[in-house]
Order: sequence, then structure tokens, then C-alpha cells
Amino acid sequence: MNLRLKAGIVAALCTSFALVACGGSDNGSPPPNAIAGAQHVLLVSIDGLHQQDLANCIAAKTCPSIAALANNGVTYSNAFTPGLSDSFPGLAALLTGGSPKSAGLFYDVSYDRTLFAPADTQCTGAQGWNVVFDETTGIDAMNGGDLTHLDGGGAFNPQAIPNAKVNGVCTPVFPHNYLKTNTVFEVVKQQMANARTAWADKHAWGYDWVNGPSGKGVDDLARTEINSIDPATNTDYTDVYTHTETFDNFHVQAILNQIDGKDSTGKTSVGVPTVFGTNFQTLSVAQKAPNADGGGYTDAQFTPGPQVAAAIAYADGAIGKMVAELKAKSLFSSTVVIVTSKHGQSPADHTKLVKNGDTLAALLEASNFLDSKGNIGQAATKSGRLNDGSGLVGTGFVQDDDVGLIWLRDQSQMASAVATLQANLGCTATGICADGSQASILSGAALAAKFGDPAQGRTPDIIVQPNPGVIYTSSKAKDAEHGGNAPDDSHLGLLVAYPGLQAATNATTVSTTQVAPTILKSLKLDPNALQSVAAEGTQVLPGLGF
Repeated sequence: MNLRLKAGIVAALCTSFALVACGGSDNGSPPPNAIAGAQHVLLVSIDGLHQQDLANCIAAKTCPSIAALANNGVTYSNAFTPGLSDSFPGLAALLTGGSPKSAGLFYDVSYDRTLFAPADTQCTGAQGWNVVFDETTGIDAMNGGDLTHLDGGGAFNPQAIPNAKVNGVCTPVFPHNYLKTNTVFEVVKQQMANARTAWADKHAWGYDWVNGPSGKGVDDLARTEINSIDPATNTDYTDVYTHTETFDNFHVQAILNQIDGKDSTGKTSVGVPTVFGTNFQTLSVAQKAPNADGGGYTDAQFTPGPQVAAAIAYADGAIGKMVAELKAKSLFSSTVVIVTSKHGQSPADHTKLVKNGDTLAALLEASNFLDSKGNIGQAATKSGRLNDGSGLVGTGFVQDDDVGLIWLRDQSQMASAVATLQANLGCTATGICADGSQASILSGAALAAKFGDPAQGRTPDIIVQPNPGVIYTSSKAKDAEHGGNAPDDSHLGLLVAYPGLQAATNATTVSTTQVAPTILKSLKLDPNALQSVAAEGTQVLPGLGF
């Protein structure tokens, strides 16, 4: 065949059918709408950012910086958390590519039947410890002390660190040891010469787990504690959303410093991180604020109230500063920017709010599945504050917000406990308010398949998902919560932006676990180097030309 004619036929076929053989990643040339040549990834998590928040603010032109990213990005309209929406499993999804089943994080306050108390340094006593890796993980909280330093006191609180037998040796379990699988930070450092990593979050020492099991994944982990006392106000940074902005500004400045090639403090020149990012809390605080005070939303369509509107504008402005600095340093064209969230907030529709009190724990206590007087784990400390080292061992535990995670004192009582819960489903003074079509009581084989085997010690025995809108609290200080799998706390905003991408909305149902392998793929690294990705078969996000 005439070579010129043959070439014309091949070109026509390529144009008509977009054959792989004509180009694309198989011959080294990326497709026209793809992430190619990325050298950095900036991950921004905005606690509470629902998919509806993202869509509404772009449509209303109230988040111009995010909208500008979306002009060169893929917006995922059906992104969801992997079954639980507390900050720990939410961030673990983004950084490990796994659900609680593989990563092992269910809540920042949880329980593990295999662990020994912090004071039991020989691992000879009873097992079953109420693990608390929150603001009290910093040394300021030792002996129930006040949280007086922004950096949590500059070290771990030894009373917060339980012990485990590892190869027959009694060994401290720091937060990074508690995470069961590796993180994107560890993989990047292992697979890329001279790579640098950085992260900033809300708890100075509780978020040590982002380092991964090696304990060394993050080169620059900003130690900032949102519950520390601000000397300017004598309150912590969560009292009102405008004060939370002050805290989040520490993280904005950390990112700007890192874009400039310095560490988070701005004091030392170290080079721009390969993977870095931060978390914002302002929106979450505004969403939780009482509806009567302007918190939350005004209707079921996620129309923001005054506080939420201002918080979204704040987050957008913060992202705008980061993008402007990336451009100023000629880094924007080589940086993938991912905007998403660890969790949403429930309920958005205030008419669905039901504050049911602590009925779940009360029912379990009254039925003798937990101590009848509430002497449970770290609720029974000498100082009355968590993590003073005097909590009780082997008590079982309940963690409840808009979900109920139940670790029974005696696992042989599981069938009886489930029967008791099922007999009290109504929204009564003693009921658990789980009688609707979207409520569930998960246990047994179904729970093990989704979250792992409770017999191994970490997974709850029972997970109660109450009716959407139910919060197990009587608090007047908040009208929304998260932690479970209600529609409003599990359906999140997710945007992946890069100059090589064309604006698109992808309606494929995806999980936030897919962010982690996407980060690695963007840098031409192997996503399966993430242990959770390999274990759960997590895929990269679609529509990015990989």
C-alpha cells in the first residue's frame, strides 16, 4: 500500500475512534485532558464541605478562587466518605486510600481490646483501652492540665500513650503506630529522591498518625492545637467561627511559607514540598453553631446561613492566597490542587434536627452491657479529664455523635445487646431514634465484611446509624454533627484541578479513598505501594486521563 495513503487511513481511524495505539499514555504521550508533568500536589481539606456547598457557591459566584480552579479541573458530584465520617477515618481515606477496615481508624476517641493502659509498661494487667488521640495527646494535658500552648506543650503526653505487646515486648503505641497502613507521605519519600512532605491539622499531637507507621512520613508536621487557650481571648479557637479563622490562618501562613521554599514556620529554607496540605476548621464551626444564632443552613437546599456563608468565603479567600503564591513562584503550572473534605455535617435541614440526648449509652448501661454508673474507660479518671492516665481498663466503650460505635464490655453479649437496641428503636426518652428507613444497626458478618472483625480488637461490635438528623446530645451549643454515614455528613465536595485539565463534572460515584492513589498517580508513582489501596482495590479517580 502507498505509504502516504496508509498514513492517511491510520490518521482517519485515530480521529474517528481515538485508538489507544494512536497516542496517549501507552506511547508516552498523555491524552489532551490529563494530568501530565505534575511535580507537586497541594491537598486542602475543608471540614464540612458538602458537595452542595461546592456546587452552590460556584453557581452563586461566592467562591471565585475555587471556581477558577474548577475551570481547569474535574468536579466530582458524587463523592462519599468510606462509611464513617469522623475526622480520623475521613483524613485516613484521603492519605491512605483505605477505609477503617484496613487503616484501622474509626474515631479520634475509640477503643482497642488488645491494648494495655499507659501505666502498664510491662503489659501484665488487663487489656482493653479507651484510646484518646485528640487535644489531650499533647503534654499540656498531663495530669489533666490546661492546654496553654499552641503547640500542645511541645511533646506527647505520656499518659495518653497506651501499650501493646509486639513480638513479646511491651511497646508504646503512639498515634503513628495506631494507624495500620502506610500513607502517601511515606510512599512519596520512599519512591522519590529528595522528596519533601508537609501537613498541618487541628491537633498538635493527636494527628501524629499522618506520619504513618514509620513515624517519619511527614518532614514538616505543623504542631498546632485548636483547643489550646488563646491568651488574647482566654478561650480556645472553637468558640466562634471568626476565632477559628485565626487558627486556620496559622495554616494558611504555613502553606505560603512552604510554597516559598521554607518550612512551616518560615524560618528555614528547605525547598518546596512534593506533597503538602492542610485542614480548615472554620466552616465546621459555623455549621455546628446554633441555627438561631445564624449557624448552619436556612433550608434543605443547603442555602448557607450568615456564618456558613462567611466561612465559605473565608476558605475561598485562603485558597486564593495559596494559588496566588503558587503563581508568583512559577509553581502553579506544575501543581495539582485538590480541594475536598474529611466529612460533612448533619443535618443541613434544621427541621430534621433531633437532639436525642445520650440515650444510646444510657440504654446500654441500664441493660448491663456497660457499667451502670458510667464508669467507662477514660470517662472515669481521677481528674475528671481525659488522658490523665487513670482511666479504667477493660470496660468497653461507646462513641456517639450522629452515629453510635459500640465496643461491648463482654463480646459474648452481642446478640443480646443487638436485641435490646432493636427493641428500643423509637425516638422516645429511652429509645435510640433509629426506626426510619435510613437507619441501621450493623453487627455480625455484615459489620465484619465492611469494617473488619471485632474479634481482632479494634473494630466496634455494633454500629448504630440513627435516623438522619439525629444527634446523640442535649447540648445547646451545636445544631449539627458528623461521624456517621448520614447523607449530609458523607456526601462531600471534591475538586481536582490542574492547568492541563478541561472543566468537567464527573457524576461517577466515587470514594474519598480514591484521592490517595490519585495523588501518587499524578506524580507518576505506583498507587499500589499504598497498603490500603492494595488491600481494598482502591482505584484512581476517573476522568483525569490516567
